[in-house]
Amino acid sequence: MDDIICIGCGAKLQSDDPKEAGYLPASRLKKALESEAEANDLYCQRCFRLRHYNEIMPVDVDNDDFLALLNSLAEKKALIVNVVDLFDFTNSLLSSMKRFVGDNELILVGNKFDLFPLNSRESKIKDWMRQEANRVGLFPKKIFLVSAAKKKNLTDLIAYLDKKSRNEDVYFVGMTNVGKSTLLNAIIDQMGDIKNLITTSRFPGTTLDRIEIPLENGHFLVDTPGIMSENQLATHLNPQDLAAISPQKPLKPATYQLKPGNTLFLAGLGRIDYLKGEPTSFTVYVARDLYVHRTKTENADEFYQKHVGDLLTPPSEGENLPALKGQEMHTTYKSDVLFGGIGFITVPADCLVKIYTPDKIGLGIRRALI
Repeated sequence: MDDIICIGCGAKLQSDDPKEAGYLPASRLKKALESEAEANDLYCQRCFRLRHYNEIMPVDVDNDDFLALLNSLAEKKALIVNVVDLFDFTNSLLSSMKRFVGDNELILVGNKFDLFPLNSRESKIKDWMRQEANRVGLFPKKIFLVSAAKKKNLTDLIAYLDKKSRNEDVYFVGMTNVGKSTLLNAIIDQMGDIKNLITTSRFPGTTLDRIEIPLENGHFLVDTPGIMSENQLATHLNPQDLAAISPQKPLKPATYQLKPGNTLFLAGLGRIDYLKGEPTSFTVYVARDLYVHRTKTENADEFYQKHVGDLLTPPSEGENLPALKGQEMHTTYKSDVLFGGIGFITVPADCLVKIYTPDKIGLGIRRALI
């Protein structure tokens, strides 16, 4: 029984506790044990409900087990593929990856590139990614920009993985909710006839243990569990709110004319106060249906307290999120101020702003990419 795993999330199958990972009713598990073919093609109850009914059954997960798995990578001969979310790059980049990689080669794959406006330059985005990775001591051999959901820009990545996998296994690693399993499904789909083998969802922590996909050359593509972090907004939101802030189409810029003393709310999850500068335009890049509201800064606190959870939603009413906390930033050149997991706002040079998210999660700034 220890050898039978869920092919969707990697958990060992068991019939003792419905609240634990890998649960399958005893009768179904017994039937699988009597047939080798069935034992190699089983989904646990959680994966089955998630795949067919989009019904989420949370289970207890242990981040320490995930970290132990990553720590073992330094002892292997492998290619490490760190998948990151381009809309929450800083918080989805594994800054501790340096100790996991060892002497192995590391590549970075930026997912959700399809959501950037069509005039975005790949070279500019890759330069920014490389600079941020170098800043935390990571030096990727290659950087790829892809869309796992749309199966775009995969040709070069697959060719690179095909070449590397002739001599070593390929491990896909990353934080939760970056699209790692979706990417691996897309790669498997284009390499063969298997579709949507691995269970995916917006719900953090879908993959619970390593999933090994055998290749014809004797090596493996390996999906590993995403590491959950309090520094990701995704770990604080319910699935409905997470869906609401996750863009499905390329971001359409919305421009607002602001002067000092004005505030913009990004639903109830983000806020930017214009403190000092000339009257100018701020360009907002967020999911198309996310509510953006302009008000006077002097009224902003009262407005937020009155409307968070209804007009300013997400978050949903009653959802337990940390309070909004802010950080002042001065732009010396045209910049993107970042709201990790939500989007970004392009601000002209020489502006003093204060930006807020729950407990400052995902705040950042970079030279404007667009």
